[in-house]
Amino acid sequence: MLTFEEKLAIIETYPELERVNVSLGRVNFQFNESVYDKKNVVYHLHPNGNGFVYAGRIPNYKTDDKGMVNIRDYSAEDLKQIIRDSITSLSAVEKPIAEAAIIGDLEEERWVNKENETLLLINEDETWNIYFGLNLEETFSTYEEAEVFLVEEGFRRA
Repeated sequence: MLTFEEKLAIIETYPELERVNVSLGRVNFQFNESVYDKKNVVYHLHPNGNGFVYAGRIPNYKTDDKGMVNIRDYSAEDLKQIIRDSITSLSAVEKPIAEAAIIGDLEEERWVNKENETLLLINEDETWNIYFGLNLEETFSTYEEAEVFLVEEGFRRA
């Protein structure tokens, strides 16, 4: 298990994180450029080595009900990986070239499910089309129909 000081040394190598000292000697590290309400990447890192990293938007991490992962027994490499993943998950996502080719100047919304799969809902020629990557998945005549479909399929507006 890494010590508190070792964990601090690793976390402080991320210049995009801002250290915030909290009560009882604990430390938070915030990602102020987060495009979501969530800003704490590292939460309540304690001098005893216990602490949490936000992974609520990352698939394949077992999180608590707040989207946190306990990092008490993490190795240096595991800690670096989850921090990188957390920052990426909270960062603005540039549209891949393929998406930009589909969308152009059209009205669009991004929808995401629990597996972090993304669908695009685009208003094209008075219809609402749902795309997965470059593939057209569904077409609806109204926004409301498309919204109902997406919610029923487990997606939420990103």
